[in-house]
Amino acid sequence: MSAEGLSVHNLREIIRLYTQGLSGRAIGRSLSISPATISGYLGHVRAAKLGWPLPPELDNDALLRRALFPPQDSAAAAGRPMPNFAEVHRELRGRHVTKMLLWQEYREQHADGLGYSQFCEHYAAWAKPLLATMRQTHHAGDKVFVDFSGDGIRVFDAASGEYRTAKLFVAVLGASNLTYVEPVFHEDLPTWIGCHVRAFTYFGGVPKIVVPDNLKAGVTKPHRYDPDLNRTYVDLADHYGVAVIPARPRRPRDKAKVEQAVLLAERWILAVLRHERFTSMDELRAAVSALNERLNARKMRKLGTSRRELFERIERHTLQPLPEQPYEYADWATATLGPDYHVEFDKHWYSAPYTLIGQKLDVRATLGGVELIHRHERVASHVRSRVPYRHTTQKDHMPSTHRAYAEWTPERLTSWAKTVGPQTEVVVREILGARVHPEQAFRSCLGLLGLAKKFSAQRLEAACTRAVTHRACTRRSVENILKNKLDLVQPESAAKPQLSPHGNVRGPGYYH
Repeated sequence: MSAEGLSVHNLREIIRLYTQGLSGRAIGRSLSISPATISGYLGHVRAAKLGWPLPPELDNDALLRRALFPPQDSAAAAGRPMPNFAEVHRELRGRHVTKMLLWQEYREQHADGLGYSQFCEHYAAWAKPLLATMRQTHHAGDKVFVDFSGDGIRVFDAASGEYRTAKLFVAVLGASNLTYVEPVFHEDLPTWIGCHVRAFTYFGGVPKIVVPDNLKAGVTKPHRYDPDLNRTYVDLADHYGVAVIPARPRRPRDKAKVEQAVLLAERWILAVLRHERFTSMDELRAAVSALNERLNARKMRKLGTSRRELFERIERHTLQPLPEQPYEYADWATATLGPDYHVEFDKHWYSAPYTLIGQKLDVRATLGGVELIHRHERVASHVRSRVPYRHTTQKDHMPSTHRAYAEWTPERLTSWAKTVGPQTEVVVREILGARVHPEQAFRSCLGLLGLAKKFSAQRLEAACTRAVTHRACTRRSVENILKNKLDLVQPESAAKPQLSPHGNVRGPGYYH
């Protein structure tokens, strides 16, 4: 029990009301303090044998430190060797290291040293002045905290004659405080993912957990217990074997480590560069990188060691190894496989097995490839195409009835039609040109040309001539002409019909 939670005025009131005979419950109701708290303080009052009014020599400090809460351990600790609490604090960041273990090691060296309770109390008093982030115990290799800075630094763009503001991406390891800082122009998803990749490379490994703030680039829907992560962010985590656990909304202590790191980056990097003039991002990156190394080399006042030294000592060996290849940025989308067994992504169509027609597929697109995934299993992989409104098709994805047409092209079809006759070629070109995608007309063209086997090439050419004359250039029209033997009928005279004279017919002279 200590006096940290109550004002001196309340302590004096507790003593006054108690000496007047009020019970602890009544005193609690009067001062709006819980009876359990009152009971604890009354034990100190009785032990100090205090009455009311208090003696004049008991000022506030004397009342707290000498009468009610005397430093009982000071006499016990007199002449005893004190532990190196900076070393204790560093050791507690190691995995599975406890205060009890460190106290036992301390007593093995100093048999007349502090007891365990005094050891813990002295350590708590030593650690109290540390920053909030330092009071938390983060085990080596467990967490990295990531965020963007609020402030930035301006970069002059000589091409446009305008300034652009670069923010700082900051990543800090929980145990050693080793910090990675990178200037960026954007806070979008590609930038966010790229910064993570470069931060892991800088650390030379990855911790078990990444703790971001709830920014939109990483968290699509913040939630205290079950946030929704961006699919690309989940893909990155899977590639490196880490878990992403966003800080809870409105819980600043969850991200206190990185907030302190951002503050240090702003003080030791942005403030140092405030008078510098940068004309390119490369210049700024070089300057920030140098100051970042200086920050990691500075000794932390309370711990007496630098971030880099602490990292090399307790955390480097606890990080998980980097994968063989760094993560390649990928966009994700969801699409339904159409009846033509293709899905559309970035204005291009990619095939998947026709047996999945109507099913929803996940589309994962990197710079060089497109993967189609169904129920967490990859069902198709294509080289990414930048040609809009075209198809990329694999033969194995076609129904068996479609594979026969895979080797055909518009040029091959028109060449075949030309061997039948010029009018047949005209009809084939008309059929191909009537479709947005020529592939969709291959079946009709093959069906048309197949009529030569059934009716002869001469009759097919005659039927196509009639179809061109009547502008009915379809396979069905040509087939109907052949079935009805209209190709054998002599063509009608091209002479214009003459109208019989009539009083209501104006004649060509009327218009002159």
